[in-house]
Amino acid sequence: MNITASQVNELRKRTGAGMMDCKAALVESNGDMEQAIDYLRKKGQKVAAKRADREANEGVVISKTNDNHSFAAVVMINCETDFVAKNEDFVKYAHNILDAAIQHKAANAEAVLALTIDNRTVADSLTDQTGIIGEKIELGAYEVIEAASTAAYIHPGNRLATIVGLNKAGFEQIGRELAMQVAAMDPVAVDEADVPQSVIDREIQIGIEQARNEGKAEDMLEKIAQGKLKKFYRESTLLNQDFIRESKKTVRQYLTDADKTLTVSGFKRVMLG
Repeated sequence: MNITASQVNELRKRTGAGMMDCKAALVESNGDMEQAIDYLRKKGQKVAAKRADREANEGVVISKTNDNHSFAAVVMINCETDFVAKNEDFVKYAHNILDAAIQHKAANAEAVLALTIDNRTVADSLTDQTGIIGEKIELGAYEVIEAASTAAYIHPGNRLATIVGLNKAGFEQIGRELAMQVAAMDPVAVDEADVPQSVIDREIQIGIEQARNEGKAEDMLEKIAQGKLKKFYRESTLLNQDFIRESKKTVRQYLTDADKTLTVSGFKRVMLG
């Protein structure tokens, strides 16, 4: 059967598959466009099955807020190689998923996978992309924050992104600065009270062992470890960190200078690797 260039181009536009794959699909389906699309999708499932045990450690990480800044999300879409991760179409594909997730206020990764884009669920679309690109493609991470005000930051290179929530509306610029702070300083929690007990126990144990290795008296080890824990709080909890743009202030002081009741309700930080 004679397959025309216009048929191949139409199928390519509809599926994103390569020209040779599109021509083969049309030949296999006797020129029927819908059957050709199904053929390519089935091929994608076969490729996905073959690559299921491959490591997908590259990809893109991006974040956004909705129009009124009440909802923010960050998504990681993984692939196998840096070459694919930097491809313009792949980055656009990740943005399409994130846009849909924000539009529908998807609460978690499972909700994202169930979303429909162009009559395909995201889960099926990821399989389709595996067939088109020839690499394992998967949803690596998805985090959200709902708050009176939210902000998002994507570090250049699309390998690290953050979102931050504030307890009062109208502070989007401050929120963005804090999203950059989270990216740069990698805090473990918003404030001291938010640090998991397991992290506290680990820091105390490390402090005790460090002091013991330095030859400190056994009856002083706990006290020394508690001092080290306070330093950990200053360096590793967002509100107590030095603000990167004004190092003479803590983040807490920076916020209260703007509004005495302004504080951070939460943050998320997602990074490749």
